[in-house]
Amino acid sequence: MREPSPERRIVSLVPSLTELVCDLGLAHELVGRTGFCIHPKETVRSIPKVGGTKDVDIEAVKALRPTHLIVNVDENRKEVVDELAPHIPQIIVTHPLGPLDNLSLYREFGERFDRAREAEALCQQFNVALPPSSGEPTECVLYLIWRAPWMTVCEDTYISRMLALFGWQTWAPSSPERYPSLELKQCEGIIDRVLLSSEPYPFRDKHIEEINDALPSIPVELIDGEMVSWYGSRAIEGLRYLRDFTRRGASPR
Repeated sequence: MREPSPERRIVSLVPSLTELVCDLGLAHELVGRTGFCIHPKETVRSIPKVGGTKDVDIEAVKALRPTHLIVNVDENRKEVVDELAPHIPQIIVTHPLGPLDNLSLYREFGERFDRAREAEALCQQFNVALPPSSGEPTECVLYLIWRAPWMTVCEDTYISRMLALFGWQTWAPSSPERYPSLELKQCEGIIDRVLLSSEPYPFRDKHIEEINDALPSIPVELIDGEMVSWYGSRAIEGLRYLRDFTRRGASPR
């Protein structure tokens, strides 16, 4: 791996944006990442870890002498960022709320890191992968992200807006929480489909039977959570994945 530029030493506390930094050709300037920053696997393997997205090792970050820190409003704790801010010249705060926000995200990173051409290439790939307008939702789905308790996503989330591009409207109980808990019986007679995400809870085939017992006759499918929830460059692959996912028979009826 090339040595980091003396002008830029990047620490990323956001897994999907660590991947974006690498895809923009900046892996040699990445000096720190979280343990959840796992893509691209071979590239990040040699980059030091600084804890998790929530439990950041502040002293480890400071020891890396970063010039740039990449964070996200939902994934990282404000108090951690506030503590690091006096020691790092540039803090890049991100908060994409839907898939289309990726275009401005690519361009912001392209401008900040002198990768405008690479950023525009990602924008073109994203626009090609973007499906035509789905119009009115054709199916109501329960997208589960956790078990014991069961948890889902409300409409005001990146995940919900990503699924909406393919005609799926997410259902959630009335709650001020963006990721509310629920009882499965609450959605009986309301939803058309259940999607079990692979993250943050690692749903597997064995959980399908558990859902079927509570909601008989409702189709249940496993879905790759990274492809639905990761913004950045992974969103391009995510759009392609969801297109193929629906074509394989999980499409709205």
